[in-house]
Amino acid sequence: MIHEKLPKIWYGGDYNPEQWNEETWQEDQRMFQLAGIDVVTINVFSWALNQPDETTYDFTWLDGTIDRLYTEGVHICLATSTAAHPAWMAKKYPDVCRVDFDGRKRKFGGRHNSCPNSPTYRHYASEIADKLGERYKDHPGILVWHVSNEYGGYCYCDNCEKQFRVWLKNKYHTLDALNEQWCTRFWGHTFYQWDEIVVPNIRTEEWFGGQNTNFQGISLDYRRFQSDSLLETFKLERDALKKHTPNIPVTTNLMGLYPELDYFKWAKEMDVVSWDNYPSIDTPVSMTAMTHDLMRGLKSGQPFMLMEQTPSQQNWQAYNALKRPGVMRLWSYQAVAHGADTVMFFQLRRSRGATEKYHGAVIEHVGHEKTRVFREVAELGEELQRLGDQIIGARAQAKVGIVFDWENRWAIELSSGPSVALDYVKEVHKYYDAFYKKNIPVDMISVYEDISKYDIVIAPVLYMVKEGHAERLKQFAKSGGTFITTFFSGIVNENDLVTLGGYPGELRELLGIWAEEIDALDPSVYNEIVLESPIGKLSGTYTCNILFDLIHTEGADVLATYGNEFYKGMPVVTKNKYGNGNAYYIASSPDESFMDDFISTIVEEHGINGIMQSEDQVEVVERIKDGEHYIFVLNHQAKDASFDTAGKSYINILTNQLVKGKTSIKARDVCILREEK
Repeated sequence: MIHEKLPKIWYGGDYNPEQWNEETWQEDQRMFQLAGIDVVTINVFSWALNQPDETTYDFTWLDGTIDRLYTEGVHICLATSTAAHPAWMAKKYPDVCRVDFDGRKRKFGGRHNSCPNSPTYRHYASEIADKLGERYKDHPGILVWHVSNEYGGYCYCDNCEKQFRVWLKNKYHTLDALNEQWCTRFWGHTFYQWDEIVVPNIRTEEWFGGQNTNFQGISLDYRRFQSDSLLETFKLERDALKKHTPNIPVTTNLMGLYPELDYFKWAKEMDVVSWDNYPSIDTPVSMTAMTHDLMRGLKSGQPFMLMEQTPSQQNWQAYNALKRPGVMRLWSYQAVAHGADTVMFFQLRRSRGATEKYHGAVIEHVGHEKTRVFREVAELGEELQRLGDQIIGARAQAKVGIVFDWENRWAIELSSGPSVALDYVKEVHKYYDAFYKKNIPVDMISVYEDISKYDIVIAPVLYMVKEGHAERLKQFAKSGGTFITTFFSGIVNENDLVTLGGYPGELRELLGIWAEEIDALDPSVYNEIVLESPIGKLSGTYTCNILFDLIHTEGADVLATYGNEFYKGMPVVTKNKYGNGNAYYIASSPDESFMDDFISTIVEEHGINGIMQSEDQVEVVERIKDGEHYIFVLNHQAKDASFDTAGKSYINILTNQLVKGKTSIKARDVCILREEK
């Protein structure tokens, strides 16, 4: 429980008082009170200020800032400041700077420029975390530690190369095992000494920015290694803090669907997951919902922190549109609906200079409270204050789990074929969206999650089957569960070695099929999914594209066949009875209408209903706490819409109004319903 000191939805965000003078601080404090801001994240990029040289530490400004804020009722999310190393460090110890994909040694500049395997960086990063932990261990204003900031980026320096070999020794133990798993007899790559192994980059095995590789096994392991290396730097700082403050939670802000780090592995080392939500104006709201659910799923349903979002606009996208009136509140509550127990912004006061001076802020450059954005922020702050602790700690409850796996994603992206159009995230989202539109809760889960609690488990494009996963899926189906997977599944093991004996490899028995070939066509070329007779909601003909598995049944029933090409009449959708359950295989990427009808058929078979009926783009989400169900209704339309409580009576706890039956909801408005007693 991270909310013991402040038992409400935390409200605030990133604050950079070091960029301003005392007069501005006083004005900030006044405006924080007007806006209901009670938590600020400070010290994110202040390493150079805190440590002007390698032997001097000066926290005078930080002492004053923390005391001043806390005296005025504002609590602290205290960052360790290690997100950007100081210039003096790069000058004196060049090993702290990364080498990029093209083999070029970086100089001081930017951020995320610290090599995770630099002994210098590791020493000074853990040391400053230790000093911060010791200095503020007894300060009552500290709510949570924030290590570094938005970890990411790979390094290809000599230190990383040496440590990569150590990492490989720990994984494979012998070169014989490594050579076998990397398939190094291909192109004469056999290694006889560990120091013959070099990093995969533009100078060796990879090209096009690392999205193509000659050896998937090598490149996969380097991604794992870099993710682990960055995680090790997080753990060094975390451990330094925990030595002094074992009861203060430690987090770092993740970035949702960010591709380079295995967040399921990271979450195990974090006390609470936090993440930064920056959708574009055209990002599907169901994609944002899926990402929230993924962040919640990183720690098996534990509530998370929304660490950053913009109150108005971003500065780094191609087109930095304003959030329309009401959207900031709407998207804030969407985060809360899916499991966030905080609503926080980047940034509280807009910077005067450098790259983020046009990134949205609670306090704009004009410097007063008479702006649209500030009014919206203050109104939401007052609303969250009234909500108190009703929702914090509440959990979601789902009968459907959708598998998401970063390593599988890497393997698909690195695969030399079959199609550049294959997008793992889009395929996963396609299945998520079908449930989202029906207001059916979904958990986003890892391959290691306990799946016995679900009725339905879906693993789109399960290209990589990790050790033990196939057996868990078989046991799930045998016990009565429904498993669904798709084309290009069951192909390789976790080192990207093909499972011989026919696709889909270890899943072949479970699915009751054999995939002989895979056709890949331009995404503009469609085939047909043809049903000879209706099955539930499924009937008639649908379209499909991207990949087309040519499959033969080995016990599975054929539900639909291809409508054209030389494989016309071959199965495209199959269902295999396995124990007390079923396993479905969808051999191509189907259109939206198929997904809607297919998922409707599956949930009807299981008696799974949506939380509540609503119009299109009116999202309905539920959180449960102490037996109390809180139903969030969010209208993402720019016009009034409606939902239906099916005769039940609720209280909208935001307005204290009674809600029953078919109910209108204003454009971009939110209701939080609690059943009337």
